[in-house]
Amino acid sequence: MGQNFLIDQSIVKKIVKTADVNKNDAVLEIGPGTGVLTRELASAAKKVIAIEKDERLAGLLIKENIKNVEIVIGDALKQMPDMGKKYKIVANIPYYLTSFLIRRVLESDKKPEEIVLLIQKEVAQRICAKPGEMNLLALAVNYYAKPEIKGFVSKNCFWPRPKVDSAIIRITPFKREKNDLFFALARAGFSHARKQLANNLSIGFKIKKERVEEILQKNGINSKARAQELSIGDWLKLSSYFSKENTVKE
Repeated sequence: MGQNFLIDQSIVKKIVKTADVNKNDAVLEIGPGTGVLTRELASAAKKVIAIEKDERLAGLLIKENIKNVEIVIGDALKQMPDMGKKYKIVANIPYYLTSFLIRRVLESDKKPEEIVLLIQKEVAQRICAKPGEMNLLALAVNYYAKPEIKGFVSKNCFWPRPKVDSAIIRITPFKREKNDLFFALARAGFSHARKQLANNLSIGFKIKKERVEEILQKNGINSKARAQELSIGDWLKLSSYFSKENTVKE
């Protein structure tokens, strides 16, 4: 199932420390695998709920019977366990799940206080991209949260060994509601990476290019800019302006 199991205990401890897990915390772990991180979380947290898709691995953890750990057999992309109002997510997740899972968690009604993940290094760097190298994933995460890379992890710390290195990333969610117009603008803006933003928005929303350039300039954005050059603040200004002017329909 694309899992690479963490086998370096020092990295396990660093992940738990990064999440600042304490005896008051409820923690959701996604994809516990062999339980290396689960055991460390159990020793630090009040309660750990671990959701595992692989029934064989889940069965082994259930037999281990760790007193403050509940093992749930299921697919985190389809249904998350009910964690109550306050909880943290701490996990070493399969690479192919990363972007889907992060978006699902950040768009949920019950967002965690903190998310600490061990993910592919390249994906972590994409999430933390700055203007000039922005992308849709970075924009989506930065809309809902503050992401920060807390350290890099060698591929030698896993079994089986993956082809790439990993990174520990901490994502701290904001209280911000989903804005369909914001994301519609972003999708249109990034639809053709080599084209200027004005071109993409003109095509995406059937607005004259000259009108789009005028809107960009009014919001302090270079009319010749490309989507990857804008900051999260620029996108927020644009969506607010478009919404007030009724320039596009959500």
